[in-house]
Amino acid sequence: MDTPATALEVEAAAITENEEDKNDDDVSSVEQVRLTVSNEDDSSLPVWTFRMWTIGICSCFLLSFLNTFFSYRTEPLVISMISVQVASLPIGRFMARTLPRRKFWIGGKSFSLNPGEFNIKEHVLISIFANAGSGFGNGPAYAVGIVNIIKAFYGRKISFFASWALVITTQVRT
Repeated sequence: MDTPATALEVEAAAITENEEDKNDDDVSSVEQVRLTVSNEDDSSLPVWTFRMWTIGICSCFLLSFLNTFFSYRTEPLVISMISVQVASLPIGRFMARTLPRRKFWIGGKSFSLNPGEFNIKEHVLISIFANAGSGFGNGPAYAVGIVNIIKAFYGRKISFFASWALVITTQVRT
């Protein structure tokens, strides 16, 4: 006859079951993904590098500008972040080969423009920057249309600062 389990034994069994479920979530069910992408984090890879900030911010600005520019066409052309994701790999590797490796000192802290090879963490963050600049595939910010309507249909002047403030405040979400 089975003895009733104590509360401690039930809790231990639940914790073990949760750990097994967590490990199952870390492993992809698709074999190609399991073979290609590691589920282990390499904490030695640099993340906040000069390359990541340069390529990321440039891609964000470029995609934002191009998608806004092409949105005025009859058939708008939308450039997605995938184009930057593909282009950033050779650009990052080129920067890794050409940037100087020496360390710079500012305020007692050192940094390098080129801490090593271009890595997957930098690539992912550049892709996130690009996705923010592409407007998630929906074209420009909606407030750009409001600024255009004020100028074109109502014939009123709106300053650059007022336009910029309108676009920024409608894009910021809490």
